[in-house]
Amino acid sequence: MKELTGTGVALVTPFNEKGDVDYPALEKLVNFQIDNKIDYLVILGTTGEPATLSNNEKEKVIQTIITTNNNRLPLVIGIGGNNTKQVIETIKNTDLTPFTAILSVSPYYNKPTQEGIYQHFKAILKTTDKPIILYNVPHRTGQNVTTETILRLAKDCDNIIAVKDAAGDINQTFSLLKNKPENFMVISGEDGLGLTSVLAGGSGIISVIGQAMPKEFTKMVNLGLQNKAKEAYKIQFQLANLTSLIFKEGNPAGVKCILKHKNITGKMVRLPLVPASKELELAIVEKVEKIKIV
Repeated sequence: MKELTGTGVALVTPFNEKGDVDYPALEKLVNFQIDNKIDYLVILGTTGEPATLSNNEKEKVIQTIITTNNNRLPLVIGIGGNNTKQVIETIKNTDLTPFTAILSVSPYYNKPTQEGIYQHFKAILKTTDKPIILYNVPHRTGQNVTTETILRLAKDCDNIIAVKDAAGDINQTFSLLKNKPENFMVISGEDGLGLTSVLAGGSGIISVIGQAMPKEFTKMVNLGLQNKAKEAYKIQFQLANLTSLIFKEGNPAGVKCILKHKNITGKMVRLPLVPASKELELAIVEKVEKIKIV
């Protein structure tokens, strides 16, 4: 899956001051990614706030991105949840033709065992031939998908082609990279640890900050894929404080401050999330203006 090597971004969903989806801003956001050499786009991941979108809004967001992208970049769609039957029905009822792969999060809240997680994905895989990226994000789901479970799925299921690794445990990342099947991809889901993963043999990063700093972030990832560690870390060190700041009051409140500063989207999010505080917004903008990457 060379299409998914490099930098993918988990797109935000822009909202206007009334709280409605801002579709013109979404078009602007997509074009901003393409103009700045992002490798692929992820639709309706966690950063896109899909939990607070209606079905009609989700459909319009998807169609807006597909139309604006116009086949210029590969697309990945987020379809996951903690109700296996409902996930299967959503996959069956979605036209997956425009998408390179599905990003499917491990079940959250009900905290299944590792066997439950394995059977959840096995059941999903029976319904589609579309490649699936398993999304492991234990600080949101409440349950880590262990290296053993990920490798078991990778070896047993041909169309689980990757893991988005947001466990936040670099030793687990190293274990995955050491023991994975040859063609299985480890894609970092941690902006702060992503370069280390790439330099250790990972395939790239699905990023949050990358969509607000696409030129800089893509350059860093590409240098990492070329094993140019010294040059890549120069960029990582410049982005590090900003990366920490954007998650300080929750995602995607922070990254939307950068997008607002760049006049791409507004900073609004939907309840139960709230916009970043004025103090944090000012701190984020100050960091952005100090970053100078040639």
